[in-house]
Amino acid sequence: MSRKSHIRDLLKLTPLTFSGVVGIFLFLQIRQMSLDRPDTSYQIEAQAPLIIGISAGLAALLMVYLALAAVFHKNTRQQAIETLSGFTQKMHYFREIIGLMVRSKIWVPGLKDYIEEEFEGLTFFEVKEFYKGSSQQAIEFLQEHHQYNDTENLYLEFKSLLLTHPSERLNLEQIKYPDVYGRAIVEKWLAHKCGSGLWYYFGYKYGDFKASLDYNAVFERHQDKIMNLALSIDHEAFQDSSFNDVFLAKLGEYMNQEVVPKLMQFKGQTESHLPPIMNYLYVVFALLIGFGVFIPLVSLILQWSPVFLILGISVTLSVLLYIALGFYPYIYKEANSK
Repeated sequence: MSRKSHIRDLLKLTPLTFSGVVGIFLFLQIRQMSLDRPDTSYQIEAQAPLIIGISAGLAALLMVYLALAAVFHKNTRQQAIETLSGFTQKMHYFREIIGLMVRSKIWVPGLKDYIEEEFEGLTFFEVKEFYKGSSQQAIEFLQEHHQYNDTENLYLEFKSLLLTHPSERLNLEQIKYPDVYGRAIVEKWLAHKCGSGLWYYFGYKYGDFKASLDYNAVFERHQDKIMNLALSIDHEAFQDSSFNDVFLAKLGEYMNQEVVPKLMQFKGQTESHLPPIMNYLYVVFALLIGFGVFIPLVSLILQWSPVFLILGISVTLSVLLYIALGFYPYIYKEANSK
């Protein structure tokens, strides 16, 4: 596998290497011709305006393209920010629901005290990642014989959804609602499918947990608030729902499949930089301006040594050759990138 990767890296360097060699060869060859034949310098000066014109034309096209691409990237990023804001608000509503349920009386008596006192500070992420050995507390939790019919895992999952950072110490009385959720916490939610516990405990396996999770114990006013919050998340999806196990399972599935992945997707788009091809085109633009326009033009005006004209022509032709040989791989890579 490493050998194939090494071969691919060499192939990527082939256009650059070949163009560089050709540029050096042209410089040396034309330089030698100018020394052997004095009239060669006059021919070079006569052809300089053509090189300047070609370089200026290509540079102008690249400049327009770079400017348009930058504006397009800015607009795309702005749209992603606006969309991310909408999904962030959905997550706020969902976390409010989770906060109400964590503080409710749906849990087996003694469960919350057991978790908060015996395993204070333990997080759902540590339990899920016990195999990393970074939390002795998580290992002890998994080895403990619990009497809460496995609902202690749901309680920890709910608490994880109220965090804004994986290492944060949660205060249920002061739940934070940031403008943007950090990448670290969203990655954890996504990796451990946080929210799907609602679907599992109240949907897929509700028969096994019905005696241990009494959703009717949620205060009626809180049930009404939860339903209003769900309608704020997605009115169409929850408009015909009522507060019951089916609704809770549907809510968890919706958040796990629709909202959390979108938080990650659009957050990535808001943090995206200009694609690599833009850097590539800017380097080409700078070389064309520097060696194809500026150096030849100044050389003609100030009547510098023909060496500067030869250098400008050689580099410009080398750049054009590199564009011809190396541009397609960049386009192919960008077209097939995610």
